[in-house]
Amino acid sequence: MTTATHASPVNQDTVNVIRQLSTLDRFLPLWIFLAMAFGLLLGYFAPGVKNVFNAFRIGTISLPIAIGLLWMMYPVLAKVKYEELGKIAGAWKQFGVSLTLNWIIGPAIMFGLAWLFLPDPYGGYRTGLIITGLARCIAMVLMWNMLAGGDSEYCAVLVALNSVFQIVMYSPLAYFYLRVAPGWFGASGTAVDISMWDIARSVLIFLGIPLAAGVITRFTLLRHKGAEWYETRFMPRLGPTALAGLLFTIVVMFSLQGDRILAQPLDVLRVAIPLVVYFGLMFFVSFALSLGFKFPYELAATQSFTAASNNFELAIAVAVGTFTIASQEALATVIGPLIEVPVLIGLVYVALWLKGKLFGLPATAAAG
Repeated sequence: MTTATHASPVNQDTVNVIRQLSTLDRFLPLWIFLAMAFGLLLGYFAPGVKNVFNAFRIGTISLPIAIGLLWMMYPVLAKVKYEELGKIAGAWKQFGVSLTLNWIIGPAIMFGLAWLFLPDPYGGYRTGLIITGLARCIAMVLMWNMLAGGDSEYCAVLVALNSVFQIVMYSPLAYFYLRVAPGWFGASGTAVDISMWDIARSVLIFLGIPLAAGVITRFTLLRHKGAEWYETRFMPRLGPTALAGLLFTIVVMFSLQGDRILAQPLDVLRVAIPLVVYFGLMFFVSFALSLGFKFPYELAATQSFTAASNNFELAIAVAVGTFTIASQEALATVIGPLIEVPVLIGLVYVALWLKGKLFGLPATAAAG
């Protein structure tokens, strides 16, 4: 006698999502966890590697990390169809939702979670989380959006828009959330002094350089080789190198902070819990708003990943410059991307599942 077994609808949907991803994307969580483990082991067993990675710096950011970020962002920005940006110029409702999520809802949620999960005597970690929440993403969101099959052109515009707002709004929001708002809890404020130029420099380096390279690459090769060659021959070869840049960045980050992470596992856990809650809340709140406004999947995915991600380069630079590299504040900002990477890659799979479940679209990613 044979017994028929049937997979549940949820399990079958998950299987379908995974099957329709490329081999590289299908095993991306494995590559990321291997890169994290390798970085931790490298930093623990070969502590001298930190001196090598820190020998050259751009401001407070290690040059190898800067190289990894630029390497990761360049292929994504070379894929953006800048010639079609005019088609989304009038999407003011979408832009308004994104700016509200990034500059009103996001910082407020991080502030509330930081005070809820990190009361005194963990004030340093709390401040580090708030600093992280104020730094809206301009880098890795491009990667998550690409993997989830979001709208690359819309994402590029949002990244540029957030960059401008970051230069203008970061210092006033830091003053409010670190000097004024703590009084609501009967606590004294914390002074954080960072100039607009410090923020602008981070934006120019980590967005300006790969953006310029992507624009030049696209228009030069389109003119000389044509659109078909660019889309079918060049980008399929260049696109996957963005993942190599991501994995390289992860290895360097974990090797630089591996000793501190392994030496203070409970503190890492304390900071990780509100971060996981934050990333999940921002993603699902944004997705729900997008559904309410009847945005198509591509815009909903872009909105959600832009809202859930943070600019850890800027957050680390502010914490290190204000409180020193050995401070609780700096450690909290370093833990941020270490938690964000695995959580956001998990949310990529959630987004692809929602793509098929709620929008009736094939659950395929845009990456090669």
